[in-house]
Amino acid sequence: MNTIRTAAVAGLFYPADPGELRALVTDLLRQAKPAGEIPKALIAPNAGYVYSGPIAATGYATVAPARETIKRVVLLGPAHRVGFAGLALSSAAFFATPLGKVTVDPSARQELADFSKVVVLDQAHALEHSLEVHLPFLQVLLEAFTLVPLVVGDVAYETVAEVIERLWGGPETLVVISSDLSHYQDYDTARRLDAATSQAIEALSPTSIHHDHACGRTPINGLLTVARRRGMSARTLDLRNSGDTAGTRDRVVGYGTYAFL
Repeated sequence: MNTIRTAAVAGLFYPADPGELRALVTDLLRQAKPAGEIPKALIAPNAGYVYSGPIAATGYATVAPARETIKRVVLLGPAHRVGFAGLALSSAAFFATPLGKVTVDPSARQELADFSKVVVLDQAHALEHSLEVHLPFLQVLLEAFTLVPLVVGDVAYETVAEVIERLWGGPETLVVISSDLSHYQDYDTARRLDAATSQAIEALSPTSIHHDHACGRTPINGLLTVARRRGMSARTLDLRNSGDTAGTRDRVVGYGTYAFL
């Protein structure tokens, strides 16, 4: 059993120096312009901060008023490094970033023990960035919280929906889905594809989002299923791509942040 899941992409996706990282996240949140109610769930991107940080910050800034209320974050992101079936928990007691350690919710494994598709698989977490890049935002924003980290592999989105329902909780629990949108299209094509994906998210239509629309399509579709069942609404908070933030426009990656109320 690994006691601590150490940071894998510090110095690559975000600064490795704690002071620099805290200052960057604080500045990104300060520049964000949140609007509306505190969401129960978010979809936010998972690229390097120079590319997707401002878009992620737009979503996280909406959570700031609940910094003392939220005590648990259920975080689901797609597997980029290791192929496997199901959803992967970690055996680690803590997830570390340069800002310190986050406690893994000790009850999560018990809560999900009867789901055969949920497994403990440390290899899926070891090098995976899709969860890690969200932690510094949460560490700066929230007073204190525990983490339920789930890497989503090859599994039906209906199963993901069941897992999200099990962990839904009340106002003390925030659900975050990690996903970028279209990958490596030209700027205009990406804008068109990402606008269609945003419309599907706002329509709570999981059957409309496919492999080439979002790397985290499976956890997104799981959340959309839950949101539809619960009569929730989804709102686009920010929609840009790497051509708008820090890259060229010939081959871009799309980023969106969405709030669920």
